[in-house]
Amino acid sequence: MDPVWANRRLLLKGQERLSDRARNRLEVVFAVDDPTGRLQGAWEVKEQLRTLLRTGCLEDAAAAKQVLQELVERTDQPEARRLYRTVCRWWAEIEGLIVTGATTAKIEANNTAIKNIKRTGRGFVNNANYRTRIMLRSAARTAA
Repeated sequence: MDPVWANRRLLLKGQERLSDRARNRLEVVFAVDDPTGRLQGAWEVKEQLRTLLRTGCLEDAAAAKQVLQELVERTDQPEARRLYRTVCRWWAEIEGLIVTGATTAKIEANNTAIKNIKRTGRGFVNNANYRTRIMLRSAARTAA
């Protein structure tokens, strides 16, 4: 069995949320199932990205980005390099997130809800009916 697949939940969990038992299991996975160190390197890159996105000021974010770059170079994996290029490409937006704390999560959730309404509203044949159903659903979610 693939060790990554077998331990996927453990690897996806944030470092700060690992119990002592889980932390020990993770160390065993890295020591026994990861002779090349690629898995541990990818996990460290993931955790550093999480650290970067949790920073509270731009100076800390720039330092975390530098550490991320060093980890990516040390890991030498195409996926990690692609991730770092994406972070660099979106750096202005990431800085906006760090400064304001604002995300598009609510908008994305509303778009998903609208798509679900359209997907389930097979009986409606015109846009006015769709719009009414969307508005009613949005009003019900806001009131709840």
